[in-house]
Amino acid sequence: MSSSSLPARGTRDFLPDDVRRREYVVRLVRDVYERYGFEPLETPAFENLETLTGKYGEEGNRLIFKILKRGEHEASGAADLALRYDLTVPLARVAAQYQSTLPKFFKRYQIQPVWRADRPARGRFREFYQCDIDALGSTSLVVEAELLAAAAEVLTRLGFADFELRLNHREALTAMLEAVGIPPERHADALVALDKLDKVGIDRVAAELRERGVAAEASDAWMEWLGGLRRDRPDPEGALARLRSLVAGRPAGEAAVAALERVVALSAGGPADGRIRIDPSLARGLSYYTGAIMEAAVPDLAGSLGGGGRYDNLIGMFLGRPIPACGFSLGLERILVVMAERGMFPAAAARGAAEVMVALWDEASAADALALARDLRASGLRVDVYPEPDRPGKQFKYAALRQYDVVLLAGEDERREGTVTIKNMRTGQQVIVPRARAAEAAGAQLTQTGKDVE
Repeated sequence: MSSSSLPARGTRDFLPDDVRRREYVVRLVRDVYERYGFEPLETPAFENLETLTGKYGEEGNRLIFKILKRGEHEASGAADLALRYDLTVPLARVAAQYQSTLPKFFKRYQIQPVWRADRPARGRFREFYQCDIDALGSTSLVVEAELLAAAAEVLTRLGFADFELRLNHREALTAMLEAVGIPPERHADALVALDKLDKVGIDRVAAELRERGVAAEASDAWMEWLGGLRRDRPDPEGALARLRSLVAGRPAGEAAVAALERVVALSAGGPADGRIRIDPSLARGLSYYTGAIMEAAVPDLAGSLGGGGRYDNLIGMFLGRPIPACGFSLGLERILVVMAERGMFPAAAARGAAEVMVALWDEASAADALALARDLRASGLRVDVYPEPDRPGKQFKYAALRQYDVVLLAGEDERREGTVTIKNMRTGQQVIVPRARAAEAAGAQLTQTGKDVE
């Protein structure tokens, strides 16, 4: 295969079956989001570079795809635009731009692609879709509970039975760092290293902490505490108790622990009930988070299916005054990867573009075949027309390859007698019906195969 025919590294082509599976997931996600009162929003694929820079921390800033200035400025190598890195910062810009027209409590969902100059891996691409929900205007922990419930409902309806919702708080992390002796000027470095824990393990994180200037004594104390905590995975109450003990005497940390407990309590009886695990090792690398942070994870995927958190200061960077906000994003690509590997897609997600094929007997019958197809489509059927005359056996073989359920054939005899031959490709049964009843009879054959006819 020529390298010129391959898509750019970290991107993919989506063939028809791929697109149908994606659309199946997106339809379900959209349905759940709208049931929770979130409204649709779309933003441009690229933003002004200054809109994105300085919002994601050192790791994120390096992964922004920059766009060179155009025309006479191209030779300078300077950039003034960039592809979207996520959907949250564009939302913050929109909130600032349209503040006078948006409602006091604005809930939006956005399902669009984003781009990151990351190293491709299983479930990680340079171009990928995010399925975001965000709620603006309220500091209430009801918001966090609703976001977790919506994410849990999506994953449950998709068929995930083993997911968990990891929950932590940025203020709890800050108190934790203080408790183990890491000074404030090293907090950002410590969180960048911690965010890699699931990928590289506790020893490598400890080494990176030392490389970033964190004292060995503080680093070792923190890793020892986290190592013991992570052995408590089946015991979320134990994790909360240990976290509460570690941050005792630090008001912001104690308030954060109380907030985590409140979110768990508010989630009782809902889709997220029993799914939430307090995980003090959860950091999330984006620097704009200010409160609760969360991730959805399954055992057989390194990384997460999605995540989010509270970011009460981000919109203020555009608006000049703080606006409370919280959001959660599901990663479409990672969901699709796991669902495909597990064989989770229902038959409805793989059904083809058409279910009925009209065969073409000879050139003289082309106009009649097209007219027959029009009548079938008018009745709600999805219909393909075989484009050129061929032996019936070859046309039936093609229909079987395309997994069509029904083939209609009108040869010389059928046209003369005003009839149509209908073959059920699942059962092999053939019936001859009057031309006027072709659509009704084809629909009846689809009903026999278990297909819904609109």
